[in-house]
Amino acid sequence: MTRIEVYADIVCPFTHVGLRRLSEARHERGIARPLRVRAWPLEWINGTQLGADLVAREIEALRAQVAPDMFAGFDATLFPLTSIPALGLAAAAYAADDTTGAAISMALRDALFERGENLADPDVLYDIGRRFDLEVPDLETAEHTVRSDWERGKARGVQGSPHFFVGDKGWFCPSLAINHDGDRFDINIGGESMREFYAAALG
Repeated sequence: MTRIEVYADIVCPFTHVGLRRLSEARHERGIARPLRVRAWPLEWINGTQLGADLVAREIEALRAQVAPDMFAGFDATLFPLTSIPALGLAAAAYAADDTTGAAISMALRDALFERGENLADPDVLYDIGRRFDLEVPDLETAEHTVRSDWERGKARGVQGSPHFFVGDKGWFCPSLAINHDGDRFDINIGGESMREFYAAALG
């Protein structure tokens, strides 16, 4: 069965919505297609980590317009200065198997966006890893595995976070239609792009 792949950063709130909606759709339809969430480290791409204020504005727009049931526990004061260690933990989970990798990828995002935990805190990562009998990799190992995904994503033409693939076909942020004008975000549930992606991913 062809795997669903997505390149994304853990600190991207649009990815959190996209993965949650996809997970719900897979569960409702009984789809067992494997899901691989690969690292797309925005702090390397942009030269700096996303700003907590920007992410907070994105979350405010998401809650107001498309996801009122999400992000209730987000705490901008605990926004991580780096996501590389957390991305490294997700990669270590995928080295075990796809099921564990997908579960930890979701757990990390829930910790950040639903419980307001700082994913740059080693104790937070340790607690998440322990739930799945995994050790948190050291920073050198994390950086190596994250860079491997990043290079793979560049070769595949990834446009940003999140970018989904089913086989050779890709969709950038298919679950949401986002217009950004200054400080204003207009966000809607994705249209034809989402329908096309879901047909490929869940068909």
